[in-house]
Amino acid sequence: MMETIQFIHSGWAYLVLVVLVLATINALFKFFGDKEFDAKDFRISLFTLIIMHIQLLLGLILWFTKGYFDEMTVGEVMKNDGVRKLAVEHPVTMLIAVALVTIGYSKHKKKLVSKPKFKVLSVFYTIALVLVLYMIPWNLWFS
Repeated sequence: MMETIQFIHSGWAYLVLVVLVLATINALFKFFGDKEFDAKDFRISLFTLIIMHIQLLLGLILWFTKGYFDEMTVGEVMKNDGVRKLAVEHPVTMLIAVALVTIGYSKHKKKLVSKPKFKVLSVFYTIALVLVLYMIPWNLWFS
């Protein structure tokens, strides 16, 4: 069962990355291009939010079931670079990225005109994208 969730979490990460890149580029181009905010832009940002939250739920299931702290003490986990990255750094950074997407999405809905909407989405989604790109376990993706 956990192997299946791990497989879905790993595969879903590709979708997360593609959708987050698409949403970020869309927001940046439309912000700098002075375009109007339309239904397609709303759907892109909403789809990004949904995809990110599904990935978060899968990740939380994995984190709670992996048992990193059952076999090792907190001190041992923190001393081991590989385990620390998977058990602490990756989940915390990705949680922050999901929070940024959520905040950006929530704030953009309160804006009444297009330019501020795209500005909020651009800022929050870009920071989230940078965090996601930084914390993806690239060595596991290409092995």
